[in-house]
Amino acid sequence: MADLQNLDLNLLRVFDAVARERHVTRAAEKLNLSQPAVSNALSRLRAALKDELFLRRPGGVEPTALALSLEGPVAQVLDTLRTTLADHAPFDPATTDRVFTLAMSEYAESVLVPPLLELMAKDAPRALVAVRHADRTNAMEILEAGTAEMAIAVLPEPPALYTRVRLLPEGFLTLVRPGHPLAEGPMTLERFTAFPHLLHSANGSRDGALDGPLTEAGHPRRLGAVVAHLGAVPDILMRTDMVMSLSGRLAQRLAETHGLVLRPCPVELNHTRLSLVFHRRFEADPGHAWLRRLLLSVAREVGPVPGVGA
Repeated sequence: MADLQNLDLNLLRVFDAVARERHVTRAAEKLNLSQPAVSNALSRLRAALKDELFLRRPGGVEPTALALSLEGPVAQVLDTLRTTLADHAPFDPATTDRVFTLAMSEYAESVLVPPLLELMAKDAPRALVAVRHADRTNAMEILEAGTAEMAIAVLPEPPALYTRVRLLPEGFLTLVRPGHPLAEGPMTLERFTAFPHLLHSANGSRDGALDGPLTEAGHPRRLGAVVAHLGAVPDILMRTDMVMSLSGRLAQRLAETHGLVLRPCPVELNHTRLSLVFHRRFEADPGHAWLRRLLLSVAREVGPVPGVGA
């Protein structure tokens, strides 16, 4: 095994990136290095440790037994170093060019990102926010892989090494086209479930938040369609008799921008709540803490959903 005194510790950053990505080219992109530079670093590390470390496989690389045993300790050491250095590194929003990568649900992105960017344009004009999709099915996987610094969605309680901050409480409202039979009159369960429903599901699931309560009440709904992207929703509602219930703030925004009719949702739901989740290694990172405070401020400013009369 290598003598640590003679081991170039910069090689550990390369090892960590390849171990996380399981792919040399993606690791090079993450490190802002060329692919040959990463391959050269791996060759030096293989020679020092006298092990292949990563074996080529279709679509990437597979770690050896030694690499698997080193993966956790190396990541922990690098995380400790980053946290320690972040504690002492100055952070000035006005001059930073830091890239903040956020994993967000489509709803969280549509509600929080526009006012967030408005504030950042004034306070941190050179900073960049990069958003990737996340939901309860993949958010923790993204955070564990280190490909995002925080996740914002309707999320379950995270593991012990993560911090969860609750943001917006969410009620549901219903959208229909102008002239739809449900555009006027009482919103009873009978009338509500007499029409096909449109469901937005980024992962293709056909089980929405309303299905359990409706079935328990003896009025299961029939789905007319499931769509992966919200952009298709207004036109579908305008062209059909489908009904859609979704988070109130987003429903209100779609009604205002596309001329849809906003109605109450006749289903009793425990209000869900957006959560901001991040690894505790970022607790003391001043840039991360600044962005968290900004997001909390934005969430408070968004405010409650106005009521809609029945």
